[in-house]
Amino acid sequence: MHTVTLLVAAALVAAASAASYTNKFDNIDVDRILSNDRILTQYIKCLMEEGSCTNEGRELKKTLPDALKTGCSKCTEKQKAATDKVIRHLRKNKSHDWNRLVNKYDPNGEFRSKYEARLSDARR
Repeated sequence: MHTVTLLVAAALVAAASAASYTNKFDNIDVDRILSNDRILTQYIKCLMEEGSCTNEGRELKKTLPDALKTGCSKCTEKQKAATDKVIRHLRKNKSHDWNRLVNKYDPNGEFRSKYEARLSDARR
């Protein structure tokens, strides 16, 4: 489940460099995205390869595997906070989409088990 957390964070903050992910998307209004079902659905469709992607969405697809593998170690604190907010929202309000994303990006449960403790904290 942490997979989606990282996924959304990467989508919102996108683009990897050697030492850290870019912070050029750190000022994206996450609350606005989460409160607009049309925009949020478009991000989900992008990640599921069911629709077009914004620049952030395209960067997410490039960054996600590394973010998952490294536990978002290249994420800024702001990106980690946005990630937690997004995952709580998806789990609570978009559980069907949440499950689809988790199944796509973590089909073997490798990342879910690896980050189980953090997920427990993100549920609150």
